[in-house]
Amino acid sequence: MDHTDHVNLLRPASLDKGGSWADLGAGSGAFTLALREVLGAATTIHAVDKDKSSLEQLKRSYQARFGSLENLQTQVGDFSRSINLPPLDGILAANSLHYFKDRVKVLEHIKTFLKPNGKLIVIEYNVDSGNPWVPYPFTLQTFGKLAKGAGYSEPQLLATHPSSFLREFYSALTTKADQ
Repeated sequence: MDHTDHVNLLRPASLDKGGSWADLGAGSGAFTLALREVLGAATTIHAVDKDKSSLEQLKRSYQARFGSLENLQTQVGDFSRSINLPPLDGILAANSLHYFKDRVKVLEHIKTFLKPNGKLIVIEYNVDSGNPWVPYPFTLQTFGKLAKGAGYSEPQLLATHPSSFLREFYSALTTKADQ
């Protein structure tokens, strides 16, 4: 996948420009860059990842693409545990939830970072069985059950994209349901 593919997985969400978002499990920032393109320069993005060197690479890519690091905050940390984030308008979890066996618990935890009616976009492999590198992927149908169990609305499919690795990716949007 390239940058255009990443953007195309997010663009159908028709998100409001600006606000405060997080990319949880940002890695080197492929989806952080796409999120910034979709949401615009006024959006503050908090990129969280366990790997400091990946976040350094993200900063270099962000600077090269957008000309500054304005409105990008990086944080080394495990988003399934206590991290320091402000109340967020939205969260992007792109290929990051499939590392957790108890995804409902992680979804409940990250929901605490969202403002009322905050949005969650998940990008995931559309399969329910994984491998050593992607141990716990989940289909859109399974995500619906996980989201409901964690207090989110029914996920809305945004887009799909073929994957040579595990069939296809999907992107889905849900919102914080319980206030």
